[in-house]
Amino acid sequence: MGFLIKLIINIAALFIVINTVGGVRADNWQALVTASVVIGFLNAFLRPVIILLTIPINILSLGLFTLIINGSMFYFASKFVKGFVIADFWSAFWAALIFSIVSFILSMVFSPKINFRFNSFGSAPKQHKYTNVIDVEGEVVGKQGEDNE
Repeated sequence: MGFLIKLIINIAALFIVINTVGGVRADNWQALVTASVVIGFLNAFLRPVIILLTIPINILSLGLFTLIINGSMFYFASKFVKGFVIADFWSAFWAALIFSIVSFILSMVFSPKINFRFNSFGSAPKQHKYTNVIDVEGEVVGKQGEDNE
């Protein structure tokens, strides 16, 4: 179920990107869905390897080189999917940036497995046994009905 939700979120994010960034287009809905899947696989498998290989450049650029990698993944996806066209690298760069932001926001809104909770500064982190938790500033949030100790 989680994979399906993530796929729908990626399709919606790519749809928004296609309608906001000039130089990015999909000829039909099949190309849109296929491009979403290809971008997901590239980000899941190829992107971590490239980030690992470019750690020195990322450190020197204070992480900004990651934006170039994200744009490259987007541009690379356009070479695999017929009907998904990106005009140039800068279109891919802006498309990847907007895709990341929109996908993050949609994941926060529609993902049922992740709870976001913010706490005041200075709290000590607690030990927890939960798997679907984002621990921000030491506050532990578990599934509903579970003990938070």
